[in-house]
Amino acid sequence: MWKRAAATWQRLTGSLWFVPSIITVGAALLAVALIEAESLVGDEVLEDFPRLFGAGAESSRSMLAAIAGSMITVAGVTFSITVVAVSQASSQYTPRILRNFMRDRASQVVLGVFVGIFVYCLIVARTVRGDEELRFIPSLAVLGAFLLAVVAMGFLVYFIHHIAGTLEAGSILARVSRETVASVDRLFPDEVGAAPGAGPPAGEPPDWTAIASAKTGYLQSVDADGMLRLAERHGTVIRMERGIGDFVVQGTLIASVAGPETDDLAAAVNGVYTVSAYRSVYQDAEFGIRQMVDIALKALSPGVNDSTTAVTSVDHIGAVLVRLARRRIEPGHRLDEHGALRVIAVGPSFESLLAAALDEIRQNAGGNASVLARLLRTLAEVAACTADPARRALLLHHGERILRAAEAGIPDEEDRREVRARFGALAAGVRAA
Repeated sequence: MWKRAAATWQRLTGSLWFVPSIITVGAALLAVALIEAESLVGDEVLEDFPRLFGAGAESSRSMLAAIAGSMITVAGVTFSITVVAVSQASSQYTPRILRNFMRDRASQVVLGVFVGIFVYCLIVARTVRGDEELRFIPSLAVLGAFLLAVVAMGFLVYFIHHIAGTLEAGSILARVSRETVASVDRLFPDEVGAAPGAGPPAGEPPDWTAIASAKTGYLQSVDADGMLRLAERHGTVIRMERGIGDFVVQGTLIASVAGPETDDLAAAVNGVYTVSAYRSVYQDAEFGIRQMVDIALKALSPGVNDSTTAVTSVDHIGAVLVRLARRRIEPGHRLDEHGALRVIAVGPSFESLLAAALDEIRQNAGGNASVLARLLRTLAEVAACTADPARRALLLHHGERILRAAEAGIPDEEDRREVRARFGALAAGVRAA
């Protein structure tokens, strides 16, 4: 249950409205608290500080109206700047980073602060009374509005600085890399040297019944523990037919169960999956790699031809591959406490993730010696982080393919020699291990 709750929490915090809504509610509660606190402060205290608490009813209303109007205007400008930044990043890098900007916590907080102060001022202004019989001026709350307005200006300056920094390619790649590494740590916590998980069963059930998907979209996450408990409760085996990140169509195969299917079981199996209109890095490390590869491909396109951004992308991809090289990531079979097979999982392998990270960049690098040389250097760094002979052989195989691409695409002999030297370092490292 907590995994599904975590996935729901990720979706909520990834929206542009959730954090601002929380801040706005907090600002409203602060306004009510300061208004009510007015009665707890003696008149003599307010009279001792007339410069702080001596505003009249009309001046208080005017100031609150001015602050409220400026805050909603600045909130609109902030939202407009965010939309422009998102559009520019989408066209310059890749549309798949749009949700990264939507999830940007700094932008969410700044927008929430401006809207929250607007709501705060409306609530306080509503309580100001200038009539002699019903005279009430919440001096504490009015002073609070003034201080919040000053704080808001600081947030505006910070936001302009922040949004400018987030448009830089290195900043975008660093964020995607951090999210992908966090996903790797969450999905593949075991080191390669740790005790392996459950291996393949001796024999699989012969008869499988198909479970159809109840929705159309991308598989964003799956509650693996919930699927195991579901299989135990029904005394069956569940085999995943689609992995995280795959696109499923309503009515097509999403899983299979051993033995006959019931409507309750089909609904329960669909319930452990989260299907959405878009992919998410939370349980999909390959999608994080996909974003970085897309930025590299955009930089390598003839219309852009930005080798520096492509090399930076390769560097951040290498940081993810180094982390993957140390982890046990092959999909496993899950057994219950009695040792009976219950779940046959579908997941990525080191081979598939490595291919997703390297193949398209190699194919599009063409005669770009700097990018191909950096790919080989990255492979050498990854090879130094794993003692698995199969993984080292796979890294060497990709190195050979990069070398062939360089020999075929790079016209200058000196550039080819540099790439050969990088490959020689990779091969020497693999042989030494």
